[in-house]
Amino acid sequence: MKRITVKIDGMMCGMCESHINDTIRREFPVKKVTSSHRKGETVILTKEDIREEQLRAAIDKTGYQVLAVSKEDYEKKGLFR
Repeated sequence: MKRITVKIDGMMCGMCESHINDTIRREFPVKKVTSSHRKGETVILTKEDIREEQLRAAIDKTGYQVLAVSKEDYEKKGLFR
């Protein structure tokens, strides 16, 4: 599993977060996506890696600007693995 963190400029409210989340869900096969306009970031959990160029292109179409993308391996921790 991969955890992709995308720094995004331009999100101002909850509707902006929803717009980004909906776009990512529509474009890519993700397990979970959450956005925070306060942090200016979106976190994506996915089984398959998403190419950075594709991610930038999808978000750019929404009118927001991708500032940075970071990727790391993700393993769920806790009682229910």
